[in-house]
Amino acid sequence: MTDNFAELRREWDDLAEEVRRHRDLYYNSNPIISDAEFDQLLAKLQQLEDEHPELAVPDSPTKEVGAPVTGSFDDVEHLERMMSLDNVFSEEELVNWLARTPGPYLTELKIDGLSINLVYRNGELAQAATRGDGRVGEDITANARVIEDIPHALQGDFPELVEIRGEVFIRPEDFPELNAQRIEEGGKPFANPRNTAAGGLRQKNPEDVKKRRLHMVCHGIGAREGFTPATQHEAYEALKAWGLPVSEYTKRAETAQEVVDSVRYWADHRHDAIHEMDGVVIKVDSIAQQRGLGATSRAPRWAIAYKYPPEEVTTKLKDIQVGVGRTGRVTPFAVMEPVFVSGSTVSMATLHNQSEVKRKGVLIGDTVVIRKAGEIIPEVLGPVADLRDGTEREFIFPTLCPACGTRLAPQKDGDIDWRCPNTRSCPAQLSTRLTYLAGRGAFDIEALGEKGAEDLIRSGALVDEGDLFNLSEEDLLQTKVYTTKAGKVNASGKKLLDNLTTAKNVDLWRVIVALSIRHVGPTAARALAGRYRSMQALIDAPVEDLAETDGVGGIIAEAFKKWFEEQWHRAIVDKWAAAGVTMEADTSDEVAQTLEGLTVVVTGTLDNFTRDSAKEAIVSRGGKAAGSVSKKTDYVVAGENAGSKETKARELGVPVLNEAGFITLLESGAAQ
Repeated sequence: MTDNFAELRREWDDLAEEVRRHRDLYYNSNPIISDAEFDQLLAKLQQLEDEHPELAVPDSPTKEVGAPVTGSFDDVEHLERMMSLDNVFSEEELVNWLARTPGPYLTELKIDGLSINLVYRNGELAQAATRGDGRVGEDITANARVIEDIPHALQGDFPELVEIRGEVFIRPEDFPELNAQRIEEGGKPFANPRNTAAGGLRQKNPEDVKKRRLHMVCHGIGAREGFTPATQHEAYEALKAWGLPVSEYTKRAETAQEVVDSVRYWADHRHDAIHEMDGVVIKVDSIAQQRGLGATSRAPRWAIAYKYPPEEVTTKLKDIQVGVGRTGRVTPFAVMEPVFVSGSTVSMATLHNQSEVKRKGVLIGDTVVIRKAGEIIPEVLGPVADLRDGTEREFIFPTLCPACGTRLAPQKDGDIDWRCPNTRSCPAQLSTRLTYLAGRGAFDIEALGEKGAEDLIRSGALVDEGDLFNLSEEDLLQTKVYTTKAGKVNASGKKLLDNLTTAKNVDLWRVIVALSIRHVGPTAARALAGRYRSMQALIDAPVEDLAETDGVGGIIAEAFKKWFEEQWHRAIVDKWAAAGVTMEADTSDEVAQTLEGLTVVVTGTLDNFTRDSAKEAIVSRGGKAAGSVSKKTDYVVAGENAGSKETKARELGVPVLNEAGFITLLESGAAQ
């Protein structure tokens, strides 16, 4: 029994020390593991204590908030302790918490930044501090004064004393430029925006803090005198009136189901916010109820953080290789040790171009931070530079195409991307063009995937995409993907031939997309097909005339015209036409252009439209389906959980429609 306890104690000691080390790195330096990996360590320690209560001690990391201050700033004691939050990781855990914690509630986005505590006395900013261990933080008042979002003086009817809690962050859109600047100045690259914000807030010179483009959002109150709000919502309204920044994403939820609905909504819209977020915080709105529920040694019982599956993890970068795309663009990609992130195991991630590799400062052999947002291809954010041991090496961009051996070069002076100029015969370009034209946005050929496309080219069944619609069973016998071991066409091969017959009858704009003309995507293709109505009319149109098409412009028009100057390109179109592929717009079911000249933004969840079908409905009627709201927006369609776009529309005076109003707009071109 004694030996067993000694073994358990050693396990606890090792795990507690590891948790403390990584917590200190998170709050006082640069973390070397992801938030999700830290959560797993802490949960393992908590489970060990739950199973063996005799191991738990008063100063266990499971009972601590933040980390002790280890920097060179002066210590400052918070007027009221800054608590942490308990986490739940599943809907079931959330529902259980809601069942024992009565509402109404507020739902707030959990910002991935650095906590800050502001003290205002008689309306003047008297002190700013980091969280520290929850009781004592670092005095960063001078640095806080240069963050534009933090007012030096409150406005309106403010109290004698108020302690404000908030989160300092860097917008994801600012991060690449800031990191590039850091690398250029000879510094180590930061792995993510959160690290950059943390490092920025601790700069010795406030002028250096300015360069980090830091922002702040308030998410709580501490000590106060002369201010007694009844609810958390009322407190936020007061903060806003005093000139402090509050989140536009916070919502009141009357019921537990509304909370669950909000959590589900933000799971699909994690990247719609202006800051990085990794979960939703749920708070009891009534401050009287908050007091009644109380707190544990580290967290309030009246609040919980629902954390989403990680989108950021760390792994080893084994190599950097390059791939060749359908337009000849050569793209570096990371080959990594397999790692589970955002619902799947990944071993490759994009690095965009050779300039981006240098800008991010990644070396082969680095431990890197990667992100996978939903179904998007994983992306390398940056290296964990503190883990380098000297064996890492720089990536050298190749001079020859890895698929065909042709010398690589920019298409024109000033291009960031390098390309393989062997457009017609490069097998990598041919197979990726085939895969692209088989996609949903073009011919939608279900039986033609990446492996099938590569096999058709490698086997010689196709020389290029021009003969695609002339494929026969005899041609497919040359392949491996579309034949059986007995040497006959298999079910996939027969399905491919059936799909090709059906695909001939797609809309003209999809045929234009399928040609893989540089810059010509679905929006431009729709506009061109809608205006000219036939492929021949498009071929004959002068570039100046093409450029006048709404949504096209000079660059796309020139690219379109230049593509048809190549005889083998024209041959593709001629072969498709001879095979019976659509070359003229069908006027029999032409959709009335009720939205011509109108810009419409759709936000939130609709009952009868997906995001893609709503966009299709707008564009097919001549409208522009925009992603953001501005003064030029004509209508905003707001479904359930519409969020900030609806708020901004109302602030700008843009008409906001419900789903019924949207249907009326589609039919008549006007909201009634």
